[in-house]
Amino acid sequence: MHELHLTTTWVGIASLIIFVIGYYFIAAEDKYHINKAKPALFAGTSIFMLIGLYFAINGLDTKPLEHEVEKLIVEISEIFFFLLVAMTYIEAMIDRNVFEVLRYNLVSKGYSYKKLFWITGLIAFFLSPIADNLTTALILSTVLITIEKSNKSFLVPGAINIVVAANAGGAWSPFGDITTLMVWIAGKGDFTEFLYLFPASIIGWLITAYLLSLYVPKDKPHFDINEKKVEILKGGKVIIALFAFTIAMAVLSHQVLDLPAMWGMMFGLALLKIYTYKLNIEQRAKCVDDRLDPFKWISHIENDTLLFFFGILAAVGGLHFLGYLDYFTALYDKFGATAVNIAVGFISAVIDNVPVMSAVLKADPPMLPDPKAQWMLVTLTAGIGGSLISFGSAAGVGVMGKLKGIYTFSSHMKFAWAVLIGYIISIVVWYVQFMVLGIGG
Repeated sequence: MHELHLTTTWVGIASLIIFVIGYYFIAAEDKYHINKAKPALFAGTSIFMLIGLYFAINGLDTKPLEHEVEKLIVEISEIFFFLLVAMTYIEAMIDRNVFEVLRYNLVSKGYSYKKLFWITGLIAFFLSPIADNLTTALILSTVLITIEKSNKSFLVPGAINIVVAANAGGAWSPFGDITTLMVWIAGKGDFTEFLYLFPASIIGWLITAYLLSLYVPKDKPHFDINEKKVEILKGGKVIIALFAFTIAMAVLSHQVLDLPAMWGMMFGLALLKIYTYKLNIEQRAKCVDDRLDPFKWISHIENDTLLFFFGILAAVGGLHFLGYLDYFTALYDKFGATAVNIAVGFISAVIDNVPVMSAVLKADPPMLPDPKAQWMLVTLTAGIGGSLISFGSAAGVGVMGKLKGIYTFSSHMKFAWAVLIGYIISIVVWYVQFMVLGIGG
């Protein structure tokens, strides 16, 4: 750790102003119609440019700055490439009609609104640990709006249920949410330790889902019997298997081989490209015009999301280097880890859980009295806390985009009490499990 404390210098003040202005435009994305990646990227890069200028003007030794930037590049690249591969696989499965088949099967069964509410919630909870909460929420909100386009008494509780389930499901998996991925990569918990959050995650979600289900209508949505049955296209099932194998390789790389998790993911991407090459040769031999193009899938991924993470992690890294996160650490000394970690959930709902978790990891506060249990608590609260407000998580923002005019800030807040009850229950379960029974800590 460098000995400089630059918060009161012109570079410290200017950097903080840039961060605050940048974050304002990130939060007001819908108002100004500016993609959040732009202000995040500007803030993250300009802060370090100013720090470099300060060092040059004052003739300071740049080795601490070089070391900080190099470390930051490694941290960001691990997350960046992990998500790149995961998103590519999701696009590949979309291309092969995997999720369209899911939608058709749900709609064509003649299920009631209540049954569809529970099915989409359960799928969201168990899919997000693998596909991440944002991707899961986007897929299932698309399914939701396909099932019913106008019935708000079904769509609003259904949308909230998907957001809460996706965030809760992502909290107990090292790669279910960007925040859990950050904690895992930082070495604050082994792969199996995250699984201990399953009881708190699922019980909290089930309580919220039950309360929401009381407002879902009992009748059935209309289904067009003339709709053609959808099937998974050639190669789709193999790609699903390859994705599962790739996730296993990521876990193996990190836990056993002492390699970054993204190394196993990139290995999986190599396998995907080799498989598509083999399949394309077979298709050409059969004169079938159905060429699979991995680069096309890569071009469809949310690059703005990746750049947003780069920018925001760089910005928080800059504030850390300047010394601002020392104040954050002081909160843990004054109020205790449990109280601050619970508050992190509420803060992440307002600010967004990525920069909040980045700040916690950079500050690396004393997580006393039980570091393992406390890191799992902050992982849980940062993950599920975003559900308290519609734009508090990437999943919520994604669903707001899919269900414009239906799932809004105001429609979410009408049911926020149900989400809050689930949040409190999750923390109670964590406390009993980790602090009273000593299971998982």
